[in-house]
Amino acid sequence: MSTRDDEANRLSARAARYARVGVNVGGVAARMAGARLLGATSADNAAALGRALGGLKGPLMKVAQLMATIPDVLPPEYAEELQKLQSNAPPMGAAFVRRRMQAELGPEWQKRFASFDLHPAAAASLGQVHRATSLEGAQLACKLQYPDMKSAVEADLSQLNVLFSLHRRLDPAIDTSEIAQEVGERVREELDYKREAKHAGLYAHVLAHEPDIRVPGVHPDLSTGRLLTMDWLDGRKLLEFKDRDQETRNRIAVAMFKAWWRPFSRYGIIHGDPHLGNYTVFEESGAQGINLLDYGCVRIFPARFVGGVVDLYEGLRHDDQARIVHAYETWGFKNLRKDLIEILNIWAKFIYGPLLEDRVRSIADGVAPSKYGRREAFLVHKALKEKGPVRVPREFVFMDRAAIGLGGVFLHLDARLNFFRMFNEAIGAEFSAEEVALRQESALIRAGLRPTPQA
Repeated sequence: MSTRDDEANRLSARAARYARVGVNVGGVAARMAGARLLGATSADNAAALGRALGGLKGPLMKVAQLMATIPDVLPPEYAEELQKLQSNAPPMGAAFVRRRMQAELGPEWQKRFASFDLHPAAAASLGQVHRATSLEGAQLACKLQYPDMKSAVEADLSQLNVLFSLHRRLDPAIDTSEIAQEVGERVREELDYKREAKHAGLYAHVLAHEPDIRVPGVHPDLSTGRLLTMDWLDGRKLLEFKDRDQETRNRIAVAMFKAWWRPFSRYGIIHGDPHLGNYTVFEESGAQGINLLDYGCVRIFPARFVGGVVDLYEGLRHDDQARIVHAYETWGFKNLRKDLIEILNIWAKFIYGPLLEDRVRSIADGVAPSKYGRREAFLVHKALKEKGPVRVPREFVFMDRAAIGLGGVFLHLDARLNFFRMFNEAIGAEFSAEEVALRQESALIRAGLRPTPQA
């Protein structure tokens, strides 16, 4: 096939995708509006949306799953339906993989590997992973992006804005304007594998002294903007450890806690994608730890935001209302009244709850996992419909999402730990936002995410 024919096919596929996404999402959106006007149930519409997105695969399905993890952004029926989606796009065939690898590494790309498995080890929404062996014998994971993902992402994000706009009109308790901006920016970043390689280097630096957390090394000579080659890290799925003894489950949970909270509290960065497929568990000589496998969705926060997280924690712990208000304002919430602050505190106390009590406990602490957080989400939504709306600031989105995802891991493992002591150890007794800023800047320069200051 000629380059011209190939490009024509890509343009045709792109046009077809725009049309298909628009019809599927637009049709469900119309049904949502009609159901609201007629007073009908939305359960059937939620199922229709799930079917539409599940058939599409690709970026919109990834965004839909993301939205399902952010409490109260979508009606509960929709969130529940979207949580069923699986990020398993149909894999590229061997011939297609050869063409894609040639486009990234040149016509003699196979000579740069001792072996390369043309069949993917894993397939997801934006790309797929192939096992390979370097010329030096190292085991590799080659993450290869599907073709024309940039156009697909833009098509999907445009339809996401349709859903957000409709939701704001039908259920205005939450103003999702900044959420849409944040989601769009993060998903676009995930397309840039050079940036992801720098993120991996950043995490390798900040977690260098944590033996129970492993970060794969990057192979720049075998990587491009749409191909990322890293070390292959052997491990098993986290859910395979649900039935292990309590001590084992606790060790894995401690490693997860450190992998998330320490980079955030000391450097202002978080791994923003809590999908269970992004972690595996390694075992060596009876010891367990976690492999962090994916760095596409990493959020870098200004140090003031980290300070706000600590301020809200201390404000809730000591019932310091002035500090609580200062924390919300630091995060970007505006036009806060006393009644709105009380509503936000319902959710804050739910998120911070395990960190506020100096005792060993589970995350749910006696609440059934299937009901964990639902009461609080219901109360917040009900109150905001009466008192709101509240515009959710964009920096809050992935912080909240990652916290919920981490809590989900602890629920799966039924971990029983003193989260209070773990958190206070992570933030340090003499926490300083200024020190976070200095450490962050140094780490970002080291990883190539900031320009080196000129002498």
